[in-house]
Amino acid sequence: MRAMAFARHGELDVLELMDLPRPEIGPGEVLVEVKACALNHLDVWVRRGIGTKIPMPHIGGCETAGVIAETGPGVKGLQVGQRVLISPGQSCGRCSWCNESLDSLCPEFIIAGHQSQGGFAEYAKARACDVLPISQAWSFAEWAAIPLTFVTAWNMLHHRAGLRAGDTVLIMGAGSGVGTAGIQVARQAGARVLAVASSDEKLKKAAELGAEVLINYQTTDIARAVREATGGQGADIVFEHVGAAQWGAAMKCLRRNGRLVTCGATTGPKVEIDLRFFFTQQLVVSGAYMGSRSELLRCLELVERREFRPVVDSVYPLEQLRAAQERMEQRAVCGKIVVEP
Repeated sequence: MRAMAFARHGELDVLELMDLPRPEIGPGEVLVEVKACALNHLDVWVRRGIGTKIPMPHIGGCETAGVIAETGPGVKGLQVGQRVLISPGQSCGRCSWCNESLDSLCPEFIIAGHQSQGGFAEYAKARACDVLPISQAWSFAEWAAIPLTFVTAWNMLHHRAGLRAGDTVLIMGAGSGVGTAGIQVARQAGARVLAVASSDEKLKKAAELGAEVLINYQTTDIARAVREATGGQGADIVFEHVGAAQWGAAMKCLRRNGRLVTCGATTGPKVEIDLRFFFTQQLVVSGAYMGSRSELLRCLELVERREFRPVVDSVYPLEQLRAAQERMEQRAVCGKIVVEP
């Protein structure tokens, strides 16, 4: 099968179009013919060798949509030709963490396309329990733009930050995939959304999704704009995933007793916190890592009902994965980039 893969870690030039064996499935497994796979910054980190050891040659891609090509022995409830997503987060389903719907804390938790082979290929295999049926309500490219971003945003806001109706939520990096999802999750819960992005084009999209206050950090001081928009109080919740470049500004945007939740470190993992400010303002800082299966299913239900909608920036053919990842690295993206075999 055709696959965009790499046999060594490095920059974009290590990505090659390879002819690799079609995955063989066993009992309880499903082979999916890939129709679309969305990009994430995780794909870049894995390619560069940041993280755990991975199989080589390696196929990235953790948000995969397609149709079932084959089912293994013992698979029930799934049929050849059925439209499906492969869940990006995969856990054991048996341990105490999984039983508490804290799947991403499971000792066996993996992300498809990271610790296992992913969807930047013509075929991908998965356990049947990680294959989720989808309708024709959205295209394959649109479905691929949904699972990781929305489950992460849902976990960040509802579970980690305790989102309530009437909260003021500041979305940092509002033009990203997880940022566009975060706007929608916050608005659906009845929150007021303030959006921060690097361009007016991205902020226009944020406004279309429901953001009320738009802050271009290239031309405006973020903390000052947030104070002006909140009567000097600050935001109840800061939704952060940018990392070092905007951490200081994000902390300054919180109201007293505010909550900051973060899921990423795109601009760097090392930050500083003034502990005196932290404890005198009685702030809460939480980390979030993807989400649970039940949270993912809830998000898919709301997408199906069109209360949430995928935001696709652009679609590339599989052979142009280098160009697609280069666009993502340049941060010229509004929403999700998708490749199609």
